[in-house]
Amino acid sequence: MKQAVSVELEKDVVQYLDGCAKELNKTRTNLMEKAIEYYFDRLDEIVSDKRIDDIKSGKTKTVSMDTVFDKAGLNV
Repeated sequence: MKQAVSVELEKDVVQYLDGCAKELNKTRTNLMEKAIEYYFDRLDEIVSDKRIDDIKSGKTKTVSMDTVFDKAGLNV
């Protein structure tokens, strides 16, 4: 289900977006959705890198699978 969102962009960004949309025979909305999807992929990488750094620095502790299974009462 789609939900409307309102954003304000610089005029030159909108003009560029509209030019690309026309050239590609796509809608402005379609291009913005694709751009956000691509950026989410990049954000996933950024978050993953941060989590790895937090583990390496000792800021975040890890728990073994055996401990998790034991606490969950699973006999694997």
